[in-house]
Formats: sequence, C-alpha cells, structure tokens
Amino acid sequence: MVMAPLEYLSLRGVHRPGSSSHFRPESACLVRAAIRSVDSDGRSRVRPMGTPAPKRVDKGSLKSLRVATMPEKRTLDRARADKKAGKSPSTQAGEFIREQIDHIRKGRHGARSAKQAIAIGLSQARRAGVDLAPPRAGKTSAQTRKKAARDFARGHGAPRRSAASAKRSRASENALQRESSAAASPQALARQARSAAARRSPGERSAAARRAAQTRQLHGH
Repeated sequence: MVMAPLEYLSLRGVHRPGSSSHFRPESACLVRAAIRSVDSDGRSRVRPMGTPAPKRVDKGSLKSLRVATMPEKRTLDRARADKKAGKSPSTQAGEFIREQIDHIRKGRHGARSAKQAIAIGLSQARRAGVDLAPPRAGKTSAQTRKKAARDFARGHGAPRRSAASAKRSRASENALQRESSAAASPQALARQARSAAARRSPGERSAAARRAAQTRQLHGH
C-alpha cells in the first residue's frame, strides 16, 4: 500500500508541514482511514469515509465472460468450411453449439439447461451469418421466434436497432457465471435430444435420418 503524505490530506485539524494548525488526537482515526483510502498508484485522491474502494477487475474473468457471447475464430472457420463443403445450415450452426458445450465443460461459464446452451449457440450462429431460418410458428414461442428473426437479420446486414447496453450485457454474463456446468453433461444432452425427438412426427424424424445419411455418404463418413 502506498502511504500518502500528510500534506495531501485535506482533513480539518490534521497537522500539515509548514502549517500552524495542530493535530487533534480524535482525528487520528480519520488520518488512518484517509491513508488507507489513497489509491495504490500514489495519486492524492482521498475518498470520503464510508465510500467503498473501487473493485479490482480480474482480466481473466472478463475474458471468460466474453466467450459466452462472442464466437471464437476457429468456430467461425469451421462453420465457413462446412458451408463451403455444402453442408446444411443446421450443421454449420452445430459448430457454435459445440463451442458453447466445450466452454461449459471447461468451466468458463454455465447454463441453466442444455436447451439454453443450444439456444445461445443458435443465436451466435444466426448473428454470424449462418442461413439458419427462424423457427416456424407453432414450433416455439412468439418471443423466441422474434429473437431468432432479429439475430438472423443482424447476421445478414441489418443495422443494430440501438447501442448495446454494457450494464445489460454484464448482467447476462454474470447470470451465466452463476449457473451450473451440469447442462453440458452427457445425460443432460441425451435428455434434450430425446425431448426434441419426441416433439417431431415420425415423418419428420424419418426425413431427418435420410438427410443425415445423405450427408454422411456425400462426405465419406
């Protein structure tokens, strides 16, 4: 801690070099409080008593929070490679979901459920320009469709409606930090897959299986 010279302390009754004022014993606690509150950079800023010191920001934690909202370069590269290879938009979006699952398993942030982790990945994919159309009416809620349409438009050149709110972004990121990593467990992902499959008709599941088989055959998997 850097101790501030007494001449920097503008406390009434404290003796300053070259001054005729006198030190009062009852002011000793004020002097100690003021010295403790001086910034470590040596500047002569004295905070009033009762004012908390600024919180020290861990740059590592900020980096871990940003990864929840900004896709990594390698994820974007994999998505572009999938598009170049002729793979479907849902396969391209899967790269962003994969990134979210990896981040949760590494402890960078959490998620309330596997469904939320997937939703974050889909939002990133649409904002990155993946041609993943918003869900049709009746598949999800109107609020989810509206958010998906906004992400899709943003990824295809639509201007931002308003400036991003730093306070709102921090609140969202902090909320993810408080969530558990259990959302990325194999059991949670299996439950989500079974739940999604149960909402599809037999014909839709059959069509999805045929498309998957064609993709594997096309790319030699």
